[in-house]
Amino acid sequence: MKLATPEQMQALDRAAIEDFGIPGLVLMENAGRAVVERMEAAFGPVADRSVCVFVGTGSNGGDGLVIARHVAQRGGVPLLVFLTEPDQLRGDAAVNAAICAKLGLHSCVIRQEADLRETEERIRRLHFDRPAHSLVDALFGTGLRRPLEGRFAAAVRFINDLARQRHWPVVAVDIPSGLCGRTGMPLGEAVRADLTVTFGLPKPGHFLHGGPQVGRLEVADIGIPPQAVEAACLPGILLEQRSVAALLRPRPKSGHKGTFGHLLIVAGSEGKTGAALLAAHAALRSGCGLVTMAVPAALNPIFEAALPEAMTVPMPHSEKTFSEADCDLISTLAENKEAVVMGPGLGLELETGELVRRLHRRLKQPVVFDADALNLLAQRPLCMAGSAGPRVLTPHPGEMARLMGIKDIGVVQADRLRAASWQNGAEIKDGNEIITVLKGAGTVVCSSKGRWAVNSSGNSGLAVGGTGDVLAGLIGGLLAQGHSPWDAAAAGVFLHGLAGDLLAETKSRGFTASELAAALPLAFMRIFK
Repeated sequence: MKLATPEQMQALDRAAIEDFGIPGLVLMENAGRAVVERMEAAFGPVADRSVCVFVGTGSNGGDGLVIARHVAQRGGVPLLVFLTEPDQLRGDAAVNAAICAKLGLHSCVIRQEADLRETEERIRRLHFDRPAHSLVDALFGTGLRRPLEGRFAAAVRFINDLARQRHWPVVAVDIPSGLCGRTGMPLGEAVRADLTVTFGLPKPGHFLHGGPQVGRLEVADIGIPPQAVEAACLPGILLEQRSVAALLRPRPKSGHKGTFGHLLIVAGSEGKTGAALLAAHAALRSGCGLVTMAVPAALNPIFEAALPEAMTVPMPHSEKTFSEADCDLISTLAENKEAVVMGPGLGLELETGELVRRLHRRLKQPVVFDADALNLLAQRPLCMAGSAGPRVLTPHPGEMARLMGIKDIGVVQADRLRAASWQNGAEIKDGNEIITVLKGAGTVVCSSKGRWAVNSSGNSGLAVGGTGDVLAGLIGGLLAQGHSPWDAAAAGVFLHGLAGDLLAETKSRGFTASELAAALPLAFMRIFK
């Protein structure tokens, strides 16, 4: 499924109206009717029940007016709560306001915050005669750019308080008002919805930060021609079951361990052997044919005993942490490998940093850089310049900030899509793609070639040490099996989250990274169902 930023969605709306001649009134009508259909599917028929619709100043408010009309058409009793004078609405919203006035629908206007007390009394009287169905938030859509103030912020608080006190469901039109459609961050006050119905295509803000205020998301077709979407060449996608299943290569029945690739993992140091083992475990669970671990010599017995399915090569110049002196040996080991994973449990020694940077410039295979390897790369300006091959970076927000050369993680979290796009356009002249996987709720995957994706799988149970090592090993295993860097990163992110979702069906919390790696084969099975 394609994703559209608010700006891209606005362009699609214009294309439908101006290039294809579809009247804006038709799109608005389709949107309002679709919301009522989804409302009834979620919360039951609106007949003989009251629906309070909060109407904003723009097209989102116009959608709310259509919703009120269809509620009345189906035997419900709508109350329109205007945040502006109805005669100040413009365009298609004004047309629908005039229709609602002729139909005699109940309405009131919030001119100042104090008017909300009278509105609450109106709602109480209305609901005294008929049970409430829902509250509809049609205040602001995905185009909101600045925090809400004054009566608009007060209206958002009013909706949230009313829903909490009365246990009424909230339906958001396109996106909960106050939530940024691009970043998923609340712009000050924001509505907390139980159901959000968005139009045409979902937006990044529905998923980034886990979409805690969105509730259940429904995507409604309002009549934007597929030709318009195709012509827009949108680079963003939502990682969900169908899109990820299409990325995975079939496994031939006649295949053998050589068919499914050989992965080299450069990882581990004293006290951090577990991270390296988790990456290797995940790579094997991904279906990778062979896994070899380059490890510090003194720690080799631990690795050999802990994971018999993986091969190990002790580094002669690296006792308990990696030394630059083993660069040539690791380069030789990588020559017959399809991919490399570097970083889990690697440590932050100075010599290890020199090793990582040299291998970055030397290895032609796709390399996944994770954890300590990212921090070591970030110690040098322009750390990704001069790569010898494609690279996949898997930072959490703190590591992302260090790669960007900033100290404030809040900058990363405020616009995760922009942060993950930090390398856009880099290295293309050499043909070496850089994929950045910014981990967190609503993981973002961005390519230096301009593609981007937002993940829809995963849950808070993944917030435990070691799950990032599992992701690095999983992506490395997919690379070794011949998937492109983009396909391996995108599919790996979704499968990683899906494995967590499968565990959450029986354990809401408390599952470990080892259990997550063990659940990966089940995630592969689920994705093809």
